[in-house]
Amino acid sequence: MVEDRLLLLVEDDAAFARTLKRSFERRGYRVLHATSGEEVQLLLTQHRPQYAVMDLKLAGNASGLNCVQMLHLHNPDALIVVLTGYASIATAVEAVKLGACHYLAKPSNTDDIEAAFGRVEGRTDVEVSSQTTSIKTLEWEHIHETLAESGFNISEAARRLGMHRRTLQRKLQKRPVRR
Repeated sequence: MVEDRLLLLVEDDAAFARTLKRSFERRGYRVLHATSGEEVQLLLTQHRPQYAVMDLKLAGNASGLNCVQMLHLHNPDALIVVLTGYASIATAVEAVKLGACHYLAKPSNTDDIEAAFGRVEGRTDVEVSSQTTSIKTLEWEHIHETLAESGFNISEAARRLGMHRRTLQRKLQKRPVRR
């Protein structure tokens, strides 16, 4: 059974989740909230949300990409927006491949998310920047991709990157990974 305006919010930051939930409820959505893949799986046995907002990184180093895939398999028509505090090209591509309709960097608000629900098809009029990506940005994207591939295990990511674990930790302290 498809429930109109039912939104699944997957976010482990309690304050941010509470703010988004209230904001969406004021806009006429019925909001289900989950903080983990297990909770998402349980909710999907009883509900069929048409909309979803997924945090990319959940507590315990869990990936929101698993939740995207789970919801997309459950309801291929669901409009899924992935939110992240540390956007990268690699995770954006994977999110879309797994069924997300859009990918937004935090901080994003309800207006941004609702607009993303309305932009499910690609656009050809997006300006292509002539500016090349900086080495620091490329390095950060590579670090983030390796972290994601290693399940956010710092020691394993450092090994794969060919750097000392403490060096990676220092880099992450300078530019923390936000959930």
